[in-house]
Amino acid sequence: MPSLFPTTGILRDVFSSQATHAKCHSNPQLDQGLPNTPKQRRFPAWSAVDDVKSTAGTLSLEAQKEISKASAAAQAKAGQIELYSLKYYAACTFGGLLACAQGAFKYGGYEFFKKFYSDIAGEQSAYQYKTGLYLAASASAELIADVALCPFEAVKVRMQTTIPPFASSTFHGISVITGQEGRAGLYKGLYPLWGRQIPYTMMKFASFETIVEAIYGYMPKSKSEYGKGVQTGVSFAGGYLAGILCAVVSHPADVMVSKLNANRQPGEAFGSAMGRIYKDIGFPGLWNGLVIRIFMIGTLTSLQWGIYDSFKIFMGLPTTGGAAPPLKQSANL
Repeated sequence: MPSLFPTTGILRDVFSSQATHAKCHSNPQLDQGLPNTPKQRRFPAWSAVDDVKSTAGTLSLEAQKEISKASAAAQAKAGQIELYSLKYYAACTFGGLLACAQGAFKYGGYEFFKKFYSDIAGEQSAYQYKTGLYLAASASAELIADVALCPFEAVKVRMQTTIPPFASSTFHGISVITGQEGRAGLYKGLYPLWGRQIPYTMMKFASFETIVEAIYGYMPKSKSEYGKGVQTGVSFAGGYLAGILCAVVSHPADVMVSKLNANRQPGEAFGSAMGRIYKDIGFPGLWNGLVIRIFMIGTLTSLQWGIYDSFKIFMGLPTTGGAAPPLKQSANL
């Protein structure tokens, strides 16, 4: 019975004849390339990507050199900045201002009160109860910052909730409110602003310090052994996670502040206004827009901490969070 499969002899004859045919019809010019003609690159798109990467890397190195030069010049002009000196708090205040409009009071005030309360508690107690210290320092800084922020917040909310806007600019809005309601009109949202901003800022600073410390705790080396890029990256990551917690904690009060500034009647008591608004929107209404706010606040807080700590690095100062424990505490661990 004949086999259904070809024998080894047939296979050898077929493939040997194809190889001979290919050899006879081969083009030596195509095989060897034309003389004096450069060979064409097979994957030009890939080579273009490599060129872009190379160019970007070169530009990045040049930018780093320029930034390092500018940083050295700024540090030379500012002189030696000792930690917790007036010059240090001034630098932190300016860095906070770069991070956000009201950051001068928050970041500079936080650095001041953190050192102030730490000195009162003592080094060991300050480390042992560091979370409470972060909370107290940030709350104190926000308490003062909101007094300056409240008039601008009142104008902002009214401009966002009136159609057409009741004022053409911030200072025009302040003039309109004081003309209609007196200076008290600028501060009728102060208590709810404290109710929103103080928990927000307490969470922002305390959680950031705790998260950054945890991140460095998982890393193989101590904070001081990492370069500027790693420390800035940790600040961005810690800021985003802290921003998520900030958004959740402060969202109900944020909704209430907006409603009070927009709907509180002239002469209406604070408690009465809150009760009336809460009756209208209910508990679920206090959480409207939370998902969007989480994304927005997370991104914003990440950028703020990144900018603030980048400026501290630029001025030759240590970044925030992740510091080593005191010597006695280290020995006990």
